[in-house]
Order: sequence, then C-alpha cells, then structure tokens
Amino acid sequence: MTSVPPLVTLHVWRVPRRDVGHAFVRMAVDPRRLRRVPGARFGRLLGTGTGTTFGPGDSDLTRYAAVVAWDGPDGGDLGAIGAAWDRISSASARVDLTPLTSHGRWSGVTPFGEPSDGRHDGMVLALTRARLRPARALTFWRAVPPIARELAAAPGLLARFGVGEAPVVWQGTVSVWRSAADLTRFAYRQPEHRAVIARTREVRWYAEDLFARFAVRGISGDRAVLGWREGER
Repeated sequence: MTSVPPLVTLHVWRVPRRDVGHAFVRMAVDPRRLRRVPGARFGRLLGTGTGTTFGPGDSDLTRYAAVVAWDGPDGGDLGAIGAAWDRISSASARVDLTPLTSHGRWSGVTPFGEPSDGRHDGMVLALTRARLRPARALTFWRAVPPIARELAAAPGLLARFGVGEAPVVWQGTVSVWRSAADLTRFAYRQPEHRAVIARTREVRWYAEDLFARFAVRGISGDRAVLGWREGER
C-alpha cells in the first residue's frame, strides 16, 4: 500500500496570451522533468478549463497547473520548472494540501495513498480525475452541463476549474469549498450530481478514475488564478 504523502501542492499559473506558445513548449518538455524533481513522488502537469461546462470546449489556454505529492512536509519547491513557468506567467498561486480521503487510481498508481482520517473542520479541496472510455465519452459530456450549473450555484463553493492531461478522454476538476460539509452537501444531495453518480456503474463511463479530498493548509499568491469567487476570502 502506498503511504500517504505528508504534503501535496497545487501550482497554478496564468499566462498572457502572447506567451501561450511558450506555455505549449513547457507542456511538452516539463512533464518528465516534473517527475524527477527531488522529493517529489508523483507529479502531473495539466491544462485547465474555465469550469463553466467542464466539457472539451471549456479549455483555458492561458492557465496551467501542476499537482505534486511530496515525500516530506517541507517539499513544494519545483526548482527550475517552477522558475520557467514563473518567467512566462502574469500571476500564479500555490495551494498546500494534506490528503483526507482518496479513492481510485491515476495512471495505475495511488498518488495520495489511502488516507483514513477524513475529518477536517476548515477549507477543503476536491480533485477528480478520470480517463473516459472513448465509446462512452459522448454520453458523459451530455450529462455534464446540468452538474456544472448546479456546481456554479452551490453554497460554500469558493473556486472551481477543470483540469486535464488531454482535452477529450482525460479530464478532471478542482474545486475549493468553505467546509467539508458544503462539499458533501453538493456531492450527495444535489439531484443532477446524484443522478450521474447512480449512472456511473451502469454506463461505465470511466476506464480509470480518482476522487481525492484534501485539507487546505495554505494558499499563497493570486487567488483569482484559481477562479476565486468575488467577495470570498
């Protein structure tokens, strides 16, 4: 069983449109380098979406993210990779996280271990990641818009955006919530979301999926990069 990493970091960069080409170069070069960063046991570089629809047409070419699990609690330094992204970005943010729960696999591994203590009274972040079965992708995308509308209006939601390693069959979401209770209320009590959960096993949308919940230990940088709701702290 994979041990639970003491620290997971989410790094997000906003890139000016004039530098999107440079970002594409970084997306081609950095994924392998990210996995070799000292102290990093798992790392993925991701494109993002606006979070409006979470569909293939939702891509945001001016924002990119990295999720990294660390061997020690003092990790988080991306070194030359972080410096390269900082040079082309106009704004950035970092979120420090502690795993609370994690179910499923990402590229065949359990990057966040199997944490057993899901209790946390403060802010939480939810990360989903799935590899869709190509034959099921169309029905999945048809089911997404009502959920996106419910999410946008959900009480306690502080920020949201889509993430993905590719725009069609590898997709995921990041959402930040004021409390675990707010996240649970949306996940299991909103009708459209509950309906999709019920259909998942029947339709077999996913070839692989992961859902993880984290305690938010700190946020540094520009929260607007995370899609933070106006007026929230």
